[in-house]
This record gives sequence, structure tokens and C-alpha cells, in this order.
Amino acid sequence: MALRRIGQVLVDLGFITDEQLELLLEEQQQQPGELLGKIAEEMGLITDEQLVQALAEQLNMRVINLSEAQIPQDALDKVTETMAQMYRIVPVRFAGDRLTVATCDPQNIRIQDELRTFLGYDIEIVVATERDIQAFVGKHYDSQRESVESIIIDLENDEELRAKAEAMAGDGPIDLTGAEALADSAPVRKLLNMVLLLAIKDHASDVHFEPFEDEFRIRIKADGVLYEMVPPPRHLAFAITTRIKVMANLDIAERRLPQDGRIELSVGGHPVDLRVSVLPTMFGESVVMRVLDRSVVSLDLNKVGMDEPTLKEFRQVIEIPNGIILVTGPTGSGKTTTLYSALSELNDIRDKLITTEDPVEYDIDGIVQIAIDSDIGVTFAACLRAILRQDPDIILVGEIRDTETAEIAVQASLTGHTVFSTLHTNDAPSTVTRLKDMGIPTFLITATVEAILAQRLVRRVCSQCREVVPGSLDAMFDLAIDPNTLGDRKFFKGRGCDICNNTGYKGRVGLFELMIMNDDLRELIMRNTSVDELREAARGYGMRTLRDAGIHYIHEGVTTAEEVIRETILDA
Repeated sequence: MALRRIGQVLVDLGFITDEQLELLLEEQQQQPGELLGKIAEEMGLITDEQLVQALAEQLNMRVINLSEAQIPQDALDKVTETMAQMYRIVPVRFAGDRLTVATCDPQNIRIQDELRTFLGYDIEIVVATERDIQAFVGKHYDSQRESVESIIIDLENDEELRAKAEAMAGDGPIDLTGAEALADSAPVRKLLNMVLLLAIKDHASDVHFEPFEDEFRIRIKADGVLYEMVPPPRHLAFAITTRIKVMANLDIAERRLPQDGRIELSVGGHPVDLRVSVLPTMFGESVVMRVLDRSVVSLDLNKVGMDEPTLKEFRQVIEIPNGIILVTGPTGSGKTTTLYSALSELNDIRDKLITTEDPVEYDIDGIVQIAIDSDIGVTFAACLRAILRQDPDIILVGEIRDTETAEIAVQASLTGHTVFSTLHTNDAPSTVTRLKDMGIPTFLITATVEAILAQRLVRRVCSQCREVVPGSLDAMFDLAIDPNTLGDRKFFKGRGCDICNNTGYKGRVGLFELMIMNDDLRELIMRNTSVDELREAARGYGMRTLRDAGIHYIHEGVTTAEEVIRETILDA
């Protein structure tokens, strides 16, 4: 039976009138994607208690008043504080194999599925107000805050789990039933859930599980730097690895070959994609999980971190009708995000956009996206040839890795297409040398390449604990800054606080170096001038180097001298 619409339920319960419903529907048209109940609450037409009552009526669920409820400790123990905060839930009852949780978002049916995946119990949903849930979590979890450290202490003291894990961890044939039972045990699930949720909460990009002879390390990469967590007991390496393989639908019996998989989650109402890579090592299987949290990445050129002059020039150059635009930098420097943002801006119904990527990281409506699979011959070069027969206007090649791909990209640009791609080079001018090394004739480089954008990511100074510090003479020497010319320009550093996990940094910002081709630069390239001469000429035409951009951000208090020195090369 079809559900009644929430607006009609609100009218039937007498909370709003038909005229107010019409007003709400008109307002909802102005706010696409916004829930009607939330709009009614924001406009003051209903209270949060009335909204919860209407949702429960619509979905045939119970309402619970958390301020009056007596919640047993065994139910609270099933959900960690991190999970309660991220999913905005409160466990209220545990009986048999069924956990009852209160949520303020009962319309999000994925919450039930995700909690079942994470916790391993049947989940029953009841409804509570968001205010009550936040108050309950703040009051009841703060006094008994559970951490990775406390979970690991419990695991170390669990002798029964130790015996099972050590029995499974040998090199002989695997007892599949026992391995699955071990991986599905509550302590192992609890530890892995906590690690994953903390990683997602801290906007980590990767989670590393690394077995060594005497220990099993867990490291999280956040803002481009790896941080080690308290290591779990060594005997649990097999159990944790097996649990990850089960979640990623990998073969738990195969321990000799590398495996790749993915785990799709919906955490706190937004999708998170975990790419899993399992690699056999001397002391067990090493697992790395790449975290792709689509709610963190904003595919908007205004938000990638370019300064106004560079952003204006980049916007002009991506509008060209044909030619190659290259974005360069090492792995993890934000190249893909910049290209996706550019494509999102160019995504017009009048143009055909096709991408070929390894892998497809973000799904964009209106763009045809192709995943590379070299195992079956679906390479960048093979895809690019086929793409040219699909009548594209704009093409994205995930990466130019070989001469064949580079040659086809050049041919595509010569036949009236705009081609975006990435390369691994140190800066914009050295990209020309890289293309020459790949065998592209100089005259074709000058005829097709329109712009090269080099970029790096540096950590932002934490805004909560930022303070002015004296400039280090060593840092100024490394950055070629004359102390006598500093004037009133300052240096900053983060003192370290709870917000930034005592690192002094929170988030990252991009440094950009945009070299736009003109006749003089093309002439220099044709004459095979050195990279240094090309860089100086480009600076003469207004190109700001990565290091120049970094020094600007140092004095603005955005980052530190150490970060800029670490991520950029000295300009010649």
C-alpha cells in the first residue's frame, strides 16, 4: 500500500491547514531536495515533536520519548559513541538478536541496512526527535566514552578469542566456517567499525592494516599524513583481515594472491565508497582501504582553492573549443578533483562529455564515464580510440601513461576535441620535457597543448589554535626569503588542540601553478630551451610558481613554511 505523503499526514493530524500545505509545497519547489517536514519546522508551522509524530504515523512506527525512557546498559554497549553521533541514533533495547534503535530520520531506509551490516543484528527502528537524540548522546556517552584503546584492552584480555584466532592463523588449510565465525565475532566487528567510523569522521583518505612479525599496525592517512593508532593484538590480524574481506565480498580462502574489492556504505546519510586492496606479505595480508566520501569532495571550481587571478585564467582556458589541458602532480595531489570540477562546470546539455578513468571515482550526471580494465584490454589507448567514434566534444583521459595514449590524445585535440588529462611531473614547465620523453614531436606539443596546471596539497593551519610564531631562519633560507624584506609579514603555526587532534593542522588547501601557452612560449619549446628558461619566461607572462603560491599562503596564515618546503621544489 502506498504511503500517504507527509504533507497530507500533517493535515490529517490537524497540525497544519490545507492552505498552509499549499504554501509549503510552493516553498519546496524553491528548495529542490529539501524535505517538506523540515521546511514546515523551519517556517515555524510545526514543532519537532509534531514532525516526529507525523513521520511515525506515516511509516507505522512507534515514537519514543528519550528523556523519559529507561535504557538498559546492554543496549547502550552495542553502539559506540562515534556510531551514535554519525548515524544520529540511540540504542534503546536489545533482546535476542534484535536491536531497537531510535532515529530522527526514519525515512532513510539505508540506515537500517547499514546498521545491520556494521553490527550484525536485526534492527528495529523507532522514532525520536533530533533534539532528544543529541541530548541523550551528549549526556550518556560522554561519561563513558569508548575509544579504540578501551576496545583493544578488552580484546587483549579475551582469552577465548585469542585461542580461536591463534588456531586459525596458521599456514594450513582454512576452516571456512570457523574463519567466518571468528571474523563475525562481536569484538572484531566492534574494533573495525570504530576504526572505519573514526576514519570517515576525520575525513581520512586511506586506512592501512599492516602485519609485521611481532605486531599488527593500523594507520590512518588524514590530510596527506599517516597517523598510527593503538595497535590491536597481533593474533587478531587474521580475524580483522578476514572481516574486511567478508565485507568486500573477497575470497577468504585465498591468502597467496592480491585481491581488490569495494565496500559501499551509507554513513550519516551520505554514501561512502571504500576501495579495498589486499596484498600478501611475509607475515600475513596487508590491507589498504581508500576512503571515497562523496560528501567531503565538492566538485566546484570555486572551492578547489585557486586564487582569483588563477581561477579566472583557468576558467577562460577550459572553454577553448579544442586542444589539450593537462593537470600535473604526484598521486594524491587533488588532480582528479580539479578535473572533475572543471567537467562539472562544462557539463552542458549541448555538449557530449566522455571520460575514461581508472577507476571511476565520482559519478556525475550527464557525463558518459568508462572504467579502465587492463586485464581484458580496456586500456586508456583502446578506450580513447573508441571514444573518438562516439562524437564527443570534451574528453577526459584519466592519465597519460604511455606514448600510445599520448599520441591518440594529440590526434583527438587536432580533430577538434578538447582533451583533459593528468601526468606525473614536478611542475608545469617540466611537463613539456615529459611529453618529449614519451616520443611526442615538439611541433605537435606546441600545436595542441593549451595550458598546464601543476598542483600540490598542503595542510591548513588549524583555525582554532593558530598563533603567530617567529620565522625560522632555516625555513626562510630554504624558501629563498630575505629576512630584511619581510616587513610586517608574519609566520603562523598551530599550537595543537582537540579540534585538530593536537597536530596543529586541519584540512588541506591547494597550491596551483598555471602555465598558459602563447606564441613566445611555443617558440621557446620549438627551440628546445631548458626547463629553467621556460619557467622564467612563463613567470614573465604572469605564471605564479607553486612555491610563490605557497609563500603567499604562509603569510596569509593558511599554511606553514614547513608544509610548503615539503611539497614544493625550489624555483630555479
